Amino acid sequence: MTVDLPRRTLLAALATTPLVLAGCSAGPSAAEDLLSAHDLPAGTAREVIDALEALPLDERPSELLASVGTDVLTLSDAAGREATLELPAEELYVSVAPFVSGTHECFLHSLTTCLGELAVEELAVRGEDASGAVLIDEERTTAPNGFLGLWLPRDAELTLTLAGEAGEATTTLRTDAEAPTCITTMQLGA
Repeated sequence: MTVDLPRRTLLAALATTPLVLAGCSAGPSAAEDLLSAHDLPAGTAREVIDALEALPLDERPSELLASVGTDVLTLSDAAGREATLELPAEELYVSVAPFVSGTHECFLHSLTTCLGELAVEELAVRGEDASGAVLIDEERTTAPNGFLGLWLPRDAELTLTLAGEAGEATTTLRTDAEAPTCITTMQLGA
């Protein structure tokens, strides 16, 4: 049995084919578009996180929200655009805001709104895993927002020690799927 379709139906179907194919073609991702709208370069989640953390406060886009979860970096803005970038499978980003006298509660780090007390502060940073293996042992400087960004192995329990002019603080960090990405409880000299 042969079905005869009206010529107009066939023409309409052929005319919409390029639109359907265009919807499937590769183009700029939602994340690239969103970052470009705020004059930021596109990249992997790690590259975007590192770039935003390094920006001076007055250069951070005020209408962009960038929240670090355990699996994705979530981007959104006042225009209603949203995008996500997957974090590396082997690493978790944890941002630590050491303090002397003032802090705030935080669970998921916001790269554009979280502010810590000790901006551009030189610290000795030491991180050890549960077996005592040293993962980090170096001098680092907190970012302009007062946070110290650390890329750590996933699914680990670590002891982190920070030491600076105001004193020292030690805490235990987890890097599993339920772990916070924002640590604001390390009071130096306490």
